[in-house]
Amino acid sequence: MLTRKQLDLLRFIQERMQESGVPPSFDEMKDALDLKSKSGIHRLITALEERGFLRRLPNRARAIEVIRMPESLGRMPVSPTPAPSAAPAGVRRFTPSVVEGGRAKAAPPSPPSVQVADADGRSVSIPVMGRIAAGTPISAIQNQSHAITLSPDFLTSGEHYALEVRGDSMIEAGILDGDLVVIRKQDTANTGDIIVALIDDEEATLKRLRRRGSSIALEAANPAYETRVLGPDRVSIQGRLVSLVRRY
Repeated sequence: MLTRKQLDLLRFIQERMQESGVPPSFDEMKDALDLKSKSGIHRLITALEERGFLRRLPNRARAIEVIRMPESLGRMPVSPTPAPSAAPAGVRRFTPSVVEGGRAKAAPPSPPSVQVADADGRSVSIPVMGRIAAGTPISAIQNQSHAITLSPDFLTSGEHYALEVRGDSMIEAGILDGDLVVIRKQDTANTGDIIVALIDDEEATLKRLRRRGSSIALEAANPAYETRVLGPDRVSIQGRLVSLVRRY
C-alpha cells in the first residue's frame, strides 16, 4: 500500500526515467512534490524501497531503479511527448487512503462509522482499516479491508477501529508483528499513552506519546529504535490503543 505522496513520487521517477533515462535529483523530487526539505524525499524513497517498488544501486550517484508499479494503476505508458512538467498535477494535502500493490484486491467501501452489537448484545463489529507500522512509518487509517467481532469488554466508550501491526519497535510493550491493535478514535492523548501518530500529514506510526516541553516525542518500546522528537505542528493524533488481538 502506498500513500498519495509515495505514489506521486514513484510516478514522477518513472516518468522522468521514461523521458530521459536518468532519475531525477532529490531537489527535483522535492520541488515536484512541493516538500520543504529533502529529508521528506529520503523517507518516501526508503518506504518505496522497503515495499519493493524502488531499488537504490550502490556506489552510483542518483542511481534509483523502478522495479514495479502498483498493479491497480495498470501498466505505466511510455509517452514520446511527455508533459512539460513531470511533477504530479495538483499535489494535495494527505487524505488517508490506500493503493494496493502486488496481488491485493481493491478494498471494499468503508461502512458507516458505527459499532453494531449482535442480537445477544455481547459482540461488536470493528472495521480493520489497513496496517500500521511499529518501526518505519507507513500509511494507516485507510479503506476498510475487513471487520472483526469483539466483546465489549475489550472496548471503551466512543468509536473504534483496528489496524494490523507491521514491525517490531513496540515489542517491549507486548505488541508484535502481525498483531491487531484496537484503536479508539480521538485527537488528544495523555503522555504515556500508545497512540496512532500521523507525521507531516503523510505517514502514520504506532508509538508511545511523551511530551517534552512544547515538543512531542514518539517513543519506541525497543532499544533498537530511537525516540523521534517533533514539533507539535508536525504530529496529529489519530487514536489511542485500547486493546490488542493476537492469533496463534
